[in-house]
Amino acid sequence: LIQDDVTSQVSNEIADTRNFIRSLPSGSKVMVGYITAGSLQVSQPFTTDLDRAAKSLRIPRSSTAAAPYNPFVGVVEALRKFENDSNGRNAILLISDGLDTSHGFDASSAGNTFDLHRAIKRANDRNVAVYAFYAPTVGLTSRSLLAASYGQSSLNRLANDTGGKAFFQGSTGFVSFDSHFRGLVRTLNERSARIS
Repeated sequence: LIQDDVTSQVSNEIADTRNFIRSLPSGSKVMVGYITAGSLQVSQPFTTDLDRAAKSLRIPRSSTAAAPYNPFVGVVEALRKFENDSNGRNAILLISDGLDTSHGFDASSAGNTFDLHRAIKRANDRNVAVYAFYAPTVGLTSRSLLAASYGQSSLNRLANDTGGKAFFQGSTGFVSFDSHFRGLVRTLNERSARIS
């Protein structure tokens, strides 16, 4: 899942993301989706054709017009696409700033929103670990250290509470994906994977 209003730096990571998808274990099912303008846009439904899934990746729009205001609603929508009876290792790879501004930016509730809690609960109900890669958006998290900090805190909570891991560097540093993908592939290669 890619938040569609992330900065254009994410475009430089698309080739590595394609390679990551192609390196998954044979038989893995992959879905590719974008969290954009308040909804989940699936560019490739679950498929075992890893090359097809990789090719369905596109450059994020990197525009405030694509801002979802709440990446966790997109996560919940994506979780509905997972089969309830899957025995494989289920995971979501989320590229997002992690900031829920659907009710405004309020320091008292940022990092502790209803939709974040709902995403954690739904992920645990479906046995889906979330691996979150922090990327600032063209909006608030590229201008405010406080907003970036709250977004990273939310991603960290989502990942930790679902058995995944969050990746970020410093308070606003953009994470290069490739080095983290190598470790993630090793983790996911332990069993068959179902990745979104």
